[in-house]
Amino acid sequence: MGWIGRTGWGLALAGLVGAVALINWEPFLAEQPGVPPPSHAYSAEISRDEFGVPHIHGRTDPDTAFGVAYAHAEDDFSTLQEVLAMTRGRYGALAGADGAGVDFAYHFIDARGTARRHYGALPGDVRAVLDGYASGLNRYAATHPREVRMARLFPVNGEDIATGFVLRLPFFFGLDRVLGPLAKDEPLRPEHGPSLTGQDHDEFGIGAVDQLVPARAMPLPMGDAAESSGSNAFAVAPAHSTDRTTRLIANSHQPWRGGVAWYELAIDSDSGWHFAGATFPGSPWPFLGHNDNLGWTNTVNRPDLIDVYKLEVDAGAKNYKLDGKWQPLASERVWLPVRFGPFVLPVPRRVWRSVHGPALVTARGVYAVRYAGIDSLDSLTQYYRLTKARNFTEWQTAMAMQGVPATNFIYADRAGTIAYWYNAAIPDRKPGPDWRHPVSGTDSSLIWRRPIAWDKVPHLINPASGYLFNSNNTPLLAAGPGSELDPAAIPAIWGVETDLTNRARRASKLLAAAGPLSREALLAIKFDTAYERAGYVAWMLDAIARLDLRREPELAEGQKLLASWDFNADSKGPADALAVMVLEPAMKASYGLRAAPDPHAVLAEAVHHLQAHFGRIDPPLGAVLRVRQGKADLPYEGGGDTLRAATDWDAESDGRLSVKHGDSYIMVIEWGPDGAVRSQSIQPYGAATSRPDSPHYADQAPLFVKRRFKPVWFTRADVAKHAVRRYEVSSR
Repeated sequence: MGWIGRTGWGLALAGLVGAVALINWEPFLAEQPGVPPPSHAYSAEISRDEFGVPHIHGRTDPDTAFGVAYAHAEDDFSTLQEVLAMTRGRYGALAGADGAGVDFAYHFIDARGTARRHYGALPGDVRAVLDGYASGLNRYAATHPREVRMARLFPVNGEDIATGFVLRLPFFFGLDRVLGPLAKDEPLRPEHGPSLTGQDHDEFGIGAVDQLVPARAMPLPMGDAAESSGSNAFAVAPAHSTDRTTRLIANSHQPWRGGVAWYELAIDSDSGWHFAGATFPGSPWPFLGHNDNLGWTNTVNRPDLIDVYKLEVDAGAKNYKLDGKWQPLASERVWLPVRFGPFVLPVPRRVWRSVHGPALVTARGVYAVRYAGIDSLDSLTQYYRLTKARNFTEWQTAMAMQGVPATNFIYADRAGTIAYWYNAAIPDRKPGPDWRHPVSGTDSSLIWRRPIAWDKVPHLINPASGYLFNSNNTPLLAAGPGSELDPAAIPAIWGVETDLTNRARRASKLLAAAGPLSREALLAIKFDTAYERAGYVAWMLDAIARLDLRREPELAEGQKLLASWDFNADSKGPADALAVMVLEPAMKASYGLRAAPDPHAVLAEAVHHLQAHFGRIDPPLGAVLRVRQGKADLPYEGGGDTLRAATDWDAESDGRLSVKHGDSYIMVIEWGPDGAVRSQSIQPYGAATSRPDSPHYADQAPLFVKRRFKPVWFTRADVAKHAVRRYEVSSR
């Protein structure tokens, strides 16, 4: 064999070695599992009702958390592993380029470093619950090794669970809309001019954290925080109810699958931890629902909680100037694992840090970012304390921690109290600079250290109207005529939104006109499918009406059909499908504070889609809009910004629009004159959303599309009576 042959074999061997390395390197060089939770004998009983919803009982709270993790893994271990991979900066090894955006965010905000610095300072009972939850995940992984998707992902510990909280929270209030343009060297300028608040918190638009990944991937499918967001919440005091009942409706809009899809459960420990509601993958406690005495739900709000500082740096960007002195600009190279087919490529990126916060070096300059909740784990303690609160006073004490940096809270309890908190850890900024734009990073007095005082945060308690609501709108519209907050009490520097969604316009109108509310009347409002002719709705329809379509008869037909629309997406009118489709991009642009879409292009896309797949532009909305999961293929109604929400969808090969975001977990909570709590719930699919072989993969879908509910079994007696299956899980 000549030297050419030997060279060829050498190159082939080197290529083979390289391929093997690209296939196998990631589990060994990625962030490794830490120390397992302390050894402990956990035990929990899981009772599953006729819909497969788990009711977890433990002797202690950590026992119960162990059972929560195990039960959730039985139903959706695949998604739980994705969330755990995010907490190690390894999601790109599962999800490719999309996951790499999450991993960059993980490094950029120093999620792991935050958890390491503060985990030991968490209260002991909080750490015990986190360790119990992690142990439940470890137990399931050990007993189901064939389901483990990544080598060296387990064991996990409480610090891993805490890291997941650090990673998620900033993106519920729009950190991605700031990082994207910074990372892509896009101009930092408002897209729509000054807002009514004087604070354009979305001035940076929407984009990817890194040029490696598309905008849709950055950084988590946070749903309610995304441009296709939405949620509704209603609380009615007994004096405003026809039957003297306090009612709370939780109607959070989240993706129907994935890392922030709702998972329903009920928990009950002998230590007094008793709560029914829903949680996200990776959390040991529910985020909304009720205990015996009180309950709450959330909607995403959009205060300005993020500030950008332009740093003055030296020639090599090694140092930045602060108060006239040079400070070192810390720098770290990180490796993002990015899966391409069977290979995982290591992609290098660099992150920087200043005293202001994490920073990016761009062609336009060096920018540091500071956001509410930075370098904090307080949200974990707050959420846990909220679930254990026994009355309004204890609930307020937990809320006053201000550990949860954003999201509206709508509250009700057995005593008849209703309340709304525009919960936001609003930075206590120094007046003077225009905080709508990047401010100077050379002055340390501009680096805020704390939020405004809790008692200054906008809130309403027991308004005279007798009701409260929120649909991702300004807190200035929450309680009806005569009961609203005073705009003068909300300074512009706080960056509180003043805009309205269509859902808010409809809820405000219907609630104000209703008078005392029966259960049926309140639910009719919640499931309303109409639009008001205002805001982006009026803009888009008027823009389409003005189009000159004399040379495009097909589009002119669509224009004429829209002119006849009754503004109700109830699947009864011939224009419903076309109207819902053309309003969707306008809604997303409006909510995301982006440039308005081209009305001609939007109309053309919708008309051509309907003609191509249905042979007409006026098919029934229910024939177009579908709820699909497994064998379930059911008609749906509503639109992207109706109270009965169909917020986002995938256009499938047959032309049907398969809804994937909108009305998700819905819960009706009631305290009647006898003081006992009763609740009902429903969700789009079922308890086992990633288990196609489970009877609970989509068993709630028929009820969901018919606006019907199932009972929530809360007392131990009811759980025992309706349990279809009961079994014990333990760490032994």
